[in-house]
Amino acid sequence: MVEMTETARILNTATRRSLVILDEIGRGTSTYDGISLAWSVVEYLHARVGCRTLFATHYHELTDLEQSLDGVKNLNVAVREWQDEVVFLHKIVDGSADKSYGIHVARLAGVPREVVERSKDILAQLEEEHIDADGRAKIARPLDTAKVGDVQLTLFGPAEHPLLDDLRQLELNDVTPMKAMQLIEQWQEALAKEAGQRSHKAATGGRGKGP
Repeated sequence: MVEMTETARILNTATRRSLVILDEIGRGTSTYDGISLAWSVVEYLHARVGCRTLFATHYHELTDLEQSLDGVKNLNVAVREWQDEVVFLHKIVDGSADKSYGIHVARLAGVPREVVERSKDILAQLEEEHIDADGRAKIARPLDTAKVGDVQLTLFGPAEHPLLDDLRQLELNDVTPMKAMQLIEQWQEALAKEAGQRSHKAATGGRGKGP
């Protein structure tokens, strides 16, 4: 509550001339709640306040916002690994950190070796389940993919597309090859029309056919 009270005061009083420094917003709650809050705070400061902000976070997913928000730039503290040791170089460099070093820090702090080794096994399992083929966290979604036509995407993946209902209701045993081809053609036409509407909306800034 203290963290959220302070965050609320900052968001409600900050102006374009403010310097906002935020550290680990959302850390005191569940992972998804924390990411959602931190993500939304970044967007609000960027779009509504427009002030200079230093935003420190352990959520790697938030680094994707550099791709979708013009005013966001990632920086990280340079670290080097050497013989299973980490060396903090005390240098700020461009880009996001390639990974976290919490387990290394735990070992340096004297956490029992058994706990450290077990945490490595758990981390490997979690990364395998939550990292996609491109090395990105599966729950991360850049802001510029927030909408596809009228289908709203969420932080955790795409919402239902209307064509999925047609697929679910389709009785394959009752569909002839010719009928299947016709359905596929209809779906392709619907998707092409939807893509055309998105392109037109983007080109006109969402103004439609107005003067």
